Amino acid sequence: MAVVDLNSDMGESFGAYEIGDDASMLSIVSSANVACGFHGGDALVMHETLRLAKENGVGVGAHPGFNDLWGFGRRPIQGDRPEDIEKQMIYQIGAIQGMATALGIRVGHFKAHGALNNMAAVDYDLALATARAVRAVDPQMIYVALPGSAMERAAESLGLCVAREIFADRAYEDDGMLVSRKKAGAMIEDADEAARRMVDFVTSGEIESVSGKRIPVAIDTICVHGDSAKAVAMASKVRAALTAAGVDIKPMVDTVKAG
Repeated sequence: MAVVDLNSDMGESFGAYEIGDDASMLSIVSSANVACGFHGGDALVMHETLRLAKENGVGVGAHPGFNDLWGFGRRPIQGDRPEDIEKQMIYQIGAIQGMATALGIRVGHFKAHGALNNMAAVDYDLALATARAVRAVDPQMIYVALPGSAMERAAESLGLCVAREIFADRAYEDDGMLVSRKKAGAMIEDADEAARRMVDFVTSGEIESVSGKRIPVAIDTICVHGDSAKAVAMASKVRAALTAAGVDIKPMVDTVKAG
């Protein structure tokens, strides 16, 4: 039986601003990527998200990004040295680890957010900075990366355990990288289409690009972004379709192993 993790980015509300329906999403996914305060989230939101994840038996991970609350971490930030990004990652991982420890939870994985993730996917020095941060704080932590990316190579070079991630709601270029959000068709809006694609990708071990090219990849986890109005419905349909196809849904911390 095929096994895959279903993850979503959560805890991205802050102050008076509510982003996403985390409570509903946590009843569907098996892993939660919890914002660490730079692109979204705050101490109260982080605590509540972790508490709900524990209540639902959902694995939790650090979801750090650029220090860009105004732009939700989706604006590319140039000029920061890789060693400075490394320190920012350590700071954010430490924040969620402290909160998780207070709740008796282990932070099992790391997934970079937004523009940082996109830039590190193609910039090896930046990717290596994020991987060094993970190794420095917890070398047993799973490092989530796009298959074939600089992040995957960087994490492997440092001996980290890597979870290869695909996206239910994003389109792919012929090189296996995500289509830029600036381009038409970058987002998959139809939940039924997203579900069909995920069953195809997981059962075949291939992703399909916008041109129809089939790209063989290892797939450990599927992401449904949690900040859209249709996120819960999409995640629900994706999970139901995978289960109907005989795919088992389990947290990545239980299924992704080193080596």
